[in-house]
Amino acid sequence: METKLDRQQVTEGMQKLNKWSLQNDQIERLLTFNNFTDAMKFVNKVAEIAEQEAHHPDIRIVYNRVTLGLSTHDAGGITQKDLQMARRIDSLAA
Repeated sequence: METKLDRQQVTEGMQKLNKWSLQNDQIERLLTFNNFTDAMKFVNKVAEIAEQEAHHPDIRIVYNRVTLGLSTHDAGGITQKDLQMARRIDSLAA
């Protein structure tokens, strides 16, 4: 089982991420696309990575906006697994 990071570890880990914010016990990123189709293509790529990693983000889609949330529920907060997944998502979004 993954170990929950303390606030300082999360803050340090987030310095290497692009446009993520700390929201309660998860990290979130909002991405905006040209249209709904582009947003869905991105979400499908995230889904492929999530299946590979066996770690699934919370995903909220509103037309061309996608909000991703990462937290390791069985650890009760943010773990290294979440930071690693966020880095992979950042590379997709680049």
